[in-house]
Amino acid sequence: MVPWNAARTKVQIKLSIQRLRTLQEKKHALAKKSRRDIADLVQKGRIETAKLRVEGLIQDDIYVELLELLELYAETLQARFGLLDASVGESPEPSISDAVCAIVYAAPRTELKELHMLREILMHKFGRNFSLSLLQSENNPNPPGVPPRIVSKLKVFTPGAELVDAYLSEIANSYGVSYLPLLPNDSAEATAADADDGGEDDENNDDEGGAKEPSEAKAKEAPAAIAIRVVKKPTEDDELAARFERLKNLR
Repeated sequence: MVPWNAARTKVQIKLSIQRLRTLQEKKHALAKKSRRDIADLVQKGRIETAKLRVEGLIQDDIYVELLELLELYAETLQARFGLLDASVGESPEPSISDAVCAIVYAAPRTELKELHMLREILMHKFGRNFSLSLLQSENNPNPPGVPPRIVSKLKVFTPGAELVDAYLSEIANSYGVSYLPLLPNDSAEATAADADDGGEDDENNDDEGGAKEPSEAKAKEAPAAIAIRVVKKPTEDDELAARFERLKNLR
């Protein structure tokens, strides 16, 4: 592990914040392109393929939310560095405990070397027992001290059909593409249509037949999208609402 050095740690926190912001910007740009590609798929009638792409987009959105939380916690350590430097023993100060635990627990699930290095520094600072207490296992699926928001972002799951349809409806509406959610009996037909179109080149997104950018779609009267009622768990209402709000702001 990397030994504790106050000056080096302060620099490492700053580097981690910068890289977290850069990666978020990159992910936002990729998500915008993905939404455009999904809208083109809907316009071509390849609904099942579009839904698979939406599942990946939802996972990417959750990953970006994880990066945002880690940036917030890194900024907390930066603002309260005096408390971090003065901490002794195997437990961080209560005001920085969430930040330390979140970074130690979640950093390995990111691709940021700067954050990995900061994690090593924090693990050395608070000792082996503290580090082991944050390891996830069958007997310890939710390590104590790790913020629930961080744990929820790292759960592996397949998005539900209602959530996928809601995303797809919002994307289609943003790009002025008509989309009617498929009934169960229509799924087989949509899958067959996707198979027939599988050999088509998806890279010609800038052709006249492609989905128009949201700004262009507004100039014409876009078809009305069917309102989808999303059945959400009470504990996830706020997160889903915030996610849809971000989608709407990207029009």
